[in-house]
Amino acid sequence: MKNEQNYTTGKEFHLIAFSSCGIDTHIMFFVILLIYLLTMLGNLFIIILVYLDYRLHTPMYFFLCNLAVQDIMFVSAILPKLIAITITGDNSISFIACLTQVFMFAICVDTDFFLLAVMAFDRFVAICIPLRYYFIMSPRLCIILVATPWILYVCNGICYCFLFSALSFCKSHDLNYIFCDIKTVLGLSCSNTAHIQTLISVEAVVFGFLPLTFTLTSYVNIIATILKIKSSAVRLKTFSSCSSHLTVVLMFCGTSLSLYVKPNSEDSQELDRLIPFLYVGLVPMLNPIVYSLRNKQVWSATRAVYGKFKKQILKMHFYIHM
Repeated sequence: MKNEQNYTTGKEFHLIAFSSCGIDTHIMFFVILLIYLLTMLGNLFIIILVYLDYRLHTPMYFFLCNLAVQDIMFVSAILPKLIAITITGDNSISFIACLTQVFMFAICVDTDFFLLAVMAFDRFVAICIPLRYYFIMSPRLCIILVATPWILYVCNGICYCFLFSALSFCKSHDLNYIFCDIKTVLGLSCSNTAHIQTLISVEAVVFGFLPLTFTLTSYVNIIATILKIKSSAVRLKTFSSCSSHLTVVLMFCGTSLSLYVKPNSEDSQELDRLIPFLYVGLVPMLNPIVYSLRNKQVWSATRAVYGKFKKQILKMHFYIHM
């Protein structure tokens, strides 16, 4: 008869990445809290701004809003638990909470790749075939391009939950990671995980490399079109209109894919903890900043919304003191 302590369905795990890295927990608390607050405020700012300013009611900003929603969901599934760990010192996470993180990871990362590819296609149509832009990027197509990944990847996340709930864990329950990453959790299982490993490999190609290839192909065509423009001023203005998106693509895809194509080794454990923190925390935080600082339309919309808000405040102040 097997020892129950060594053979369990995995009711609890322990996230030990921070406790093993030697960084002061107070510093980590303020860093993670700051990243979480900036991510939430920045992405909510983008969503509210696009909703309030009719000039931003375009396909590009519709996709950007969905990217902001996805970023909010992703960080909300990961960072609050890290904040709690730094406050209480309790690094345990229940199996249900761990499954939730696996579910959100499967949805949000794949959706991110798809949305970035869709946004690249939007820029390709706008720059390479501008006369047909509004015909191609119709409201119906935009809704289909957004609804498809959400439906597809929610089903994918549910599939992972069923697969993981059937696993047994007879090894250590210590996850040397900042959240319940799919590969890391599989490494603790004593069940046969070959089918899940195969699924991950297939999905890395279909949901990761194929959208990335599509995105990069779109930008090769965009850059080729920009280089054909004779006016240097127009060329610079056209490139700046899509440089923000290209920056986000390189940040997210570079960090997330590098972790999954890199072979596992003992010497790379410190790097393994840093890379996920980049795409879980820093990239969602930087997305709205990159799009805001490098986008004149966003600045113009911000001033317009602020002006309207200021007028409403002055009106309220006037009526109160009448």
